[in-house]
Amino acid sequence: MGIEHDMENGDSRLSLEELRVPLTGHSKDESTGEEEAASGKRSKECRWMLYLSTFVAVCGSFEFGACMGYSSPTQSAIRKELNLSLAEYSLFGSILTFGAMIGAIMSGLIADLIGRKGAMRISAIFCIAGWLPIYFAKGALSLDIGRMSLGYGMGIFSYVVPVFIAEIAPKDLRGGLTSVNMVMVCCGISIYFIIGTVLTWRTLALVGLVPCLILLLGLFFIPESPRWLAKMGHQKDFVAALQQLRGKDVDISEEAADIDYVETIRKLPKPKMVDLFQRRYLRSLIIAVGLMLFQQLGGITGVSFYVSEVFVTAGFPAAVGTVSYACLQIIITILCAILMDKAGRRFLLLVSAAGLVIGCILVGTSFYLKVQESAPTVAPLLAVIGMMVYIGSFSAGMGVTPWVIMSEIFPINVKGTAGSLSTLVNWIGAWAVSYAFNFLMSWSSYGTFFIFAAINVIAILFVAKLVPETKGRTLEQIQAAINTA
Repeated sequence: MGIEHDMENGDSRLSLEELRVPLTGHSKDESTGEEEAASGKRSKECRWMLYLSTFVAVCGSFEFGACMGYSSPTQSAIRKELNLSLAEYSLFGSILTFGAMIGAIMSGLIADLIGRKGAMRISAIFCIAGWLPIYFAKGALSLDIGRMSLGYGMGIFSYVVPVFIAEIAPKDLRGGLTSVNMVMVCCGISIYFIIGTVLTWRTLALVGLVPCLILLLGLFFIPESPRWLAKMGHQKDFVAALQQLRGKDVDISEEAADIDYVETIRKLPKPKMVDLFQRRYLRSLIIAVGLMLFQQLGGITGVSFYVSEVFVTAGFPAAVGTVSYACLQIIITILCAILMDKAGRRFLLLVSAAGLVIGCILVGTSFYLKVQESAPTVAPLLAVIGMMVYIGSFSAGMGVTPWVIMSEIFPINVKGTAGSLSTLVNWIGAWAVSYAFNFLMSWSSYGTFFIFAAINVIAILFVAKLVPETKGRTLEQIQAAINTA
């Protein structure tokens, strides 16, 4: 428990040497502070390949957001042109989640078998194969086939993009760069909502091909994840990839030695899903799955679906309110990415969950006043303020940080299986909340938001008790500390 305490307080007294020994029995001499400072200075001057690799990867994140945002601005046009019933269009919208669940189940296996770049390539191909049937659609069947294919690609992207970025980034940039994943998801959703008001639904489907094509082209120019190459035993390619990411004149010997211990883990038996429940991995699994559940059960999917009606109720134009909502989400998510490696993961999660509680209470109080037919001028204002506090708080931590931590805490030998399970839990939670939200609102509008507030209170306790601080540590240090605690 001493290790857990040290991690939660950001104590740097535990060296990689001390943390590696319980897992591998290997140790190494520490380099001097002067050498580390010099290496850091040189690496800052040679990070263009790191940034290019991140840009290429987050094209997949933008595609993720585009797939999510497509159905909202196109609903009336598609239903009118193809003469779809509400039930048929609802199936078109919701089948995306089922495709994502399938993609999530297979994402870890694919990323482990053919590499992180290979998994992103497969995902982009499925997204392209999804947009084309939608563009040429003459009826509901073609739409549903395309939407299912998009969902499958999204499910893979949701796992492999944050994992790839976390594995290529140095520890001082890992949190911020991994957060760019969610920034681009938000950008994809928001941009599609805006341009969907001026483009036809078929043209909007063609626009969805652009990030996929950029990603497929970019993958030819960036290296594979060094950690995956080390895991697979490709020693020369591993060193070459790491050198390319850090710069040709940078001394990577220390970082290479830190990563190369995964060769020992590679020789362990390939884990099965049931192996994740062993004591050595259980804490990591509880942290990842718990954060994914709280991210969704806190109500974000339902709130996102209901945001337009809340603004209408408050007397705001739906389009203006929703665009404002989307812009605030982008701005706060960018700020979160900047602060991730400075403020820390735990701090952002705690502040975010506390803000979610306040936002839910404000919206719930607004609905309660409306039901009681009291304070008619105050209730709409509370709804708008509460909604803005909610989305701002979600974007400040709970929207981004669970994906960052999920990509950090699992050892390389179980990362694929554990990441698939965590991503699947996230998608199941998203479906459950979106399915139950209307029923809950019919039961009690204010009671629904008070339930979400209570869940977010539990999330605060969960983070405070179980989630370690991971900023400023290598992936190997994080994993060794958690799994030997």
